[in-house]
Amino acid sequence: MAWYPRATKYELQPESDSQPAIRPTQFIVHSIIAPWTAKRVYEYWRDSTNLESHFGLGYEGDLGQFIGTETRADANAGANRRADGTGAVSIETASNLQGSDPWTDAQVEELIRLGVWLHQHHGIPLRICRTHTDPGMGWHSLHPQWSTSGTACPGKARIKQFREVVFPGIVARATGKTPAPTSPPKEGDMPLSDADIKKVADAVVDRLLSKDAFDAPRDAADYSPDPKSPQHYRPGRPPP
Repeated sequence: MAWYPRATKYELQPESDSQPAIRPTQFIVHSIIAPWTAKRVYEYWRDSTNLESHFGLGYEGDLGQFIGTETRADANAGANRRADGTGAVSIETASNLQGSDPWTDAQVEELIRLGVWLHQHHGIPLRICRTHTDPGMGWHSLHPQWSTSGTACPGKARIKQFREVVFPGIVARATGKTPAPTSPPKEGDMPLSDADIKKVADAVVDRLLSKDAFDAPRDAADYSPDPKSPQHYRPGRPPP
């Protein structure tokens, strides 16, 4: 069995010793639908059910491990352990009671770190699982075979985060590269270059120094277009 060095070890017994071995080929993320710490997740598995995940993650980034990653954990239905001995590593993450909130920054960071370790230690591929048996990474509702009666876990916000933040973060951290965007940015979203910024600044300065920069309304009888005249400024506003 393998224990992740960054996680606090809360070993579940007898499950840790009695459940069969697996060869980890997948990483599946869940929301536990409760705002629990990693220790509270452990207590729930220990005291209230015969199910369990390998890991639990609290809102503050507290990470606990309950079973070694080469031992079966029963959180993923058909992905727990297959006939060929392969299986999924699972993590339950703290959420609100509706399962509608996004992961916190601390949770995102720990998910990325764990995903990198699973890739490096177990060789789990850096891809989202294409089928329910395909090695890779994913979320609980990605394939129906991963649940017993259907699920929306871990929720829409977190599925979006997994696709756009967590998984690209795992790939970037594991490879030392920044992942390319999946689609070209829209023209309006392109960042300004230094040259563009200088052009804008120059235009603003030119405008402010032009003779009509402080044009007053047409009915301002005491307005003068001459910048040197006190009447160049709007009524009631003294010259600088």
